[in-house]
Amino acid sequence: MDYEPLKKVTLTEQVMERLAGMITSGQLKPGDKLPNERDLAELFGVTRSRVREALRALSLVGMLTIKPGDGSFVSEEGAKIPEETVMWMYYQEMHRHDEIYAARNLIETEVYLTCYDNRTPEILARLDEYRDRLLDVEAEEISAEDFLKILTEIDTYVGDVCGNSVYARLMQIMVLMRQESAIKVLKLSTSKESAVFYRCKILNAFHQDDRNKVKKCLSDFFKYSIKEISMH
Repeated sequence: MDYEPLKKVTLTEQVMERLAGMITSGQLKPGDKLPNERDLAELFGVTRSRVREALRALSLVGMLTIKPGDGSFVSEEGAKIPEETVMWMYYQEMHRHDEIYAARNLIETEVYLTCYDNRTPEILARLDEYRDRLLDVEAEEISAEDFLKILTEIDTYVGDVCGNSVYARLMQIMVLMRQESAIKVLKLSTSKESAVFYRCKILNAFHQDDRNKVKKCLSDFFKYSIKEISMH
């Protein structure tokens, strides 16, 4: 019989478990509004970023509904999802890096190509701004977490403006799934430099009337990404 080492439980996971337990036990009922991020952070003794990650993950599995500017609410069907199921889904998404990159390659490529097909002068201008931000990055000075925030902002924007609401949600899921593996890789300055190189190639390709060029740049990026994660 094979025994695998226990996975470390992060603060984000602990917040998720606590909130999921409050929902499934009936302490939080469908339609209830949760305290804001700051109050939850104080109650749980964690940072707001940890709370934000937990809320976003719970919203992705249907337990919470996040309404921008209004707060987070328990979904009407949320109490039907067992706490153990939520954590199982989280572990499946966050700890199987090879499958994560296979999913990212498939989904993010389609999202970017759809955005390319529906690009406008406004979208191109915004992508150029993101490209310039990447080029201004000092790889040895910026933290992996801060660099990932830029990448997350870019990918979320591409999903939001691609013209397909389903793709936008899938991109949000991909962003959540990749966090752990991405931060691990991006701790090296050389990895940040390579990410800037490949990302800028993709963004520059949006200006060309060649869809296959964009697809080729995306393919090169994911080949590099898979190679990087396999080395860590």
